[in-house]
Amino acid sequence: MKHILALLIALTALPAWADVLVPVRTIRAKEVIQATDLTFKPVNVAGALSDANEVVGMEALVPLYPGRPLRPGDIGPAAIVDRNDLVTLTFRRNGLTIMAEGRALGRGSEGEWIKVMNLASRSTVTGRVNADGSIEVR
Repeated sequence: MKHILALLIALTALPAWADVLVPVRTIRAKEVIQATDLTFKPVNVAGALSDANEVVGMEALVPLYPGRPLRPGDIGPAAIVDRNDLVTLTFRRNGLTIMAEGRALGRGSEGEWIKVMNLASRSTVTGRVNADGSIEVR
C-alpha cells in the first residue's frame, strides 16, 4: 500500500505540459503583436502565456524570438504617443480648461505619465496620456 501511495504522489508531482504561445518570427521591441505572429507549442514553462486574446494587439517590450515562450513581462499596452509627437496639452481645474500644443519627450500608452514640453512657454510638464493621444496635465 505504501508503494502505491508513493507512486500516486510522484505522478501528481510531475509538471503538466501545456500549449503556450511562441512567436513564429522575431518581433522587435515596440512592435505591435498580430495574430499571425503567434503559434502554440507544447512546453512546460511556469508563467508562460497561453491565451492569444491577452497578447494580440499588445506591444513587445523586449525582442521576442521564434520558439521562445511569451511571458507577461515581455508585452505591454501599445503606445499611443511616441517621442517627439505633437500633442494637445489639457489642464482642467474648477471649470477652467486651458489647452496648448506640446511635444512629447517620451512615449506612453493610455494612462501612463510622460514628460511633455509646452511649445508656447518651452517649459516641461508631466501629464497622463489619454485614449485620444492628448495629455492631461495635473
